Amino acid sequence: MSKANILLSQREKANERFHENLLDVQKLKMHFPIKTGILQRTTGSVKAVDDVSFTVKKGETLGIVGESGCGKSTLGRALIRLYEPTDGKILFGGNDVTKLKERDLGPVLRRNMQMVFQDPNASLNPRKSLGSILMEPLRVHGILNSREERMDHIAEILQTVGLHPTVINNYPHEFSGGQRQRIGIARALILNPELIIADEAVSALDVSIQAQIVNLLEDLQEKFNLTYIFISHDLSVVRHISDRVGVMYLGKLMELSDKESLYDEPLHPYTQSLLSAVPVIRKGGAVKRDRIILKGDLPSPANPPGGCVFHTRCPYAMPQCGSEEPVFREVVPGRHVACHLFN
Repeated sequence: MSKANILLSQREKANERFHENLLDVQKLKMHFPIKTGILQRTTGSVKAVDDVSFTVKKGETLGIVGESGCGKSTLGRALIRLYEPTDGKILFGGNDVTKLKERDLGPVLRRNMQMVFQDPNASLNPRKSLGSILMEPLRVHGILNSREERMDHIAEILQTVGLHPTVINNYPHEFSGGQRQRIGIARALILNPELIIADEAVSALDVSIQAQIVNLLEDLQEKFNLTYIFISHDLSVVRHISDRVGVMYLGKLMELSDKESLYDEPLHPYTQSLLSAVPVIRKGGAVKRDRIILKGDLPSPANPPGGCVFHTRCPYAMPQCGSEEPVFREVVPGRHVACHLFN
């Protein structure tokens, strides 16, 4: 069987696991205004997320990768409406959450979409005990009737994430970094959500602890039928945990594909440059790859290049790339790319 047929077979098997779309993002934009002068007039905008579209099916893990400043964390916060999107649609379970009023966000979005943040220390209230941190979402959303039932539920969740219920009265500073991230995961799980957005959830941890947290996330996904959006700059971790991977650059989605195809045969020049920096470990040692060094610095999202935003650093740039923005489209079944090379 040829390499192409093997990849197609892998893709078909993966697609059999997922059917219904849980999340459908359409032309999402998140622009932050730039205000200058005494009167604070708006003189421009930072295009942190610019015209991004993708879907996430129930039960799958979508990885989002890209270098620092590409907008991947902003994308995650806009999806959960910690930031109010500038434009576009976010369809979650068939509901357009961008049109929901604040009072309607709780039952439709907050209970069913949760987030695990990058810094577990900064995301936990140092003045509250572990029990109070986990009790608050249950109280706000009116889940379970009595304090005893809620405490039993908290103890069960703590055991699920690998923490002993006897630590329920401890404060965040009394836990290690890995334990604090387990608390963050427990807080995300406490409302029994359908979708969890993990924003650099393991980047601040030691390598051994990273492996434990990634394995925990995989076990929880299987146990609770969770759907993940896993945001990270670590391509190796993303490959391990994800079913599909989206590659972002300067606020835009450059490529979206199943992980086997993307890692074995990347299409977009930016994806190729990212993967060229990742060593391939096989029997006998690491396999040497031809390193693709990008020229120039990352442009500012406040003043992105015209045409294709990557053309100023692309080794294959054509005159068309500087004047015409490529359409993000499906070039082969299951693989989307925004590049004039595939027109």
